[in-house]
Amino acid sequence: MRHFLNLSDAGADGIAAMIADALDRKAARAGWPKGKPDADAPLAGRVLAMVFEKNSTRTRVSFDMAIRQLGGTSIVLDGGTTQLGRGESVHDTARVLSGYVDAIMLRTDDHAKVEEMARHASVPVINGLTDLSHPCQIMADLLTIIDAGHALPGLKVAWLGDGNNVLYSIVEAAGLMQFDVVAACPQGFQPEEAALMRGNGRARVVADPREAVEGADIVVTDTWISMGQDHADTKLAAMMPYQVDVALMARAKPGAKFLHCLPAHRGEEVTADVIDGPQSLIWAEAENRLHAQKSILRWCFGQIG
Repeated sequence: MRHFLNLSDAGADGIAAMIADALDRKAARAGWPKGKPDADAPLAGRVLAMVFEKNSTRTRVSFDMAIRQLGGTSIVLDGGTTQLGRGESVHDTARVLSGYVDAIMLRTDDHAKVEEMARHASVPVINGLTDLSHPCQIMADLLTIIDAGHALPGLKVAWLGDGNNVLYSIVEAAGLMQFDVVAACPQGFQPEEAALMRGNGRARVVADPREAVEGADIVVTDTWISMGQDHADTKLAAMMPYQVDVALMARAKPGAKFLHCLPAHRGEEVTADVIDGPQSLIWAEAENRLHAQKSILRWCFGQIG
């Protein structure tokens, strides 16, 4: 049984195999209609259940299209309209869904829920987002970085803003794929020490955003107010010195690229001239959620890696 709850579940070799597979499949589909299945339809007959306890655009659509392009089908379940929303246990839900479908993707808040789902499911479980990890997004980011011509070993990635779940998975990726992360986070919003340990010494936190970005190959940020959080004026005030603007990007390497997992708030974590400018890869990054997740699905079914 292969679950994909964190990047470490696949390890460096698995991540590399998934990225190579995603690049090949993406290239093979160039010019095709989006709804046309891949030529080999490797997951024909498979059904993916997608369970959403948090709102989604990219995760919902990209996973739906991913399983379709691989030849399978999907069922979408919203937490508020299922028995999960009325108190049914994750344990019971996992057992029931395992009898109906071939894989489960869960997007939720507490990481313990996806772990419990994996413990009790008899089919692969994929983490679509939790408060501690967002591995599918980072697989798309790694794919985007490599597709843009960068090698991962020795890369410098700068993170600006909140020490959140996306940063946690970037740090985990750094430890596995041998690149460095320098995160600039304001006091009170720094990542937990346990999360930094996932990087095996490849990640550090600084207070000065200019120090983080200096000489960076990739600059990354995320929305400052995550789902379920109040739009707190105090948090925004603390974050404003960490806004990614043209002057900050100028401290990175010439040709450095900008990533943002979206949704974005122009004028808060990033200025419009950066996110909509020539250094931004956000649209390729968003599309690559589809290609990366196809390979994650194939990895979970033991077809690669």
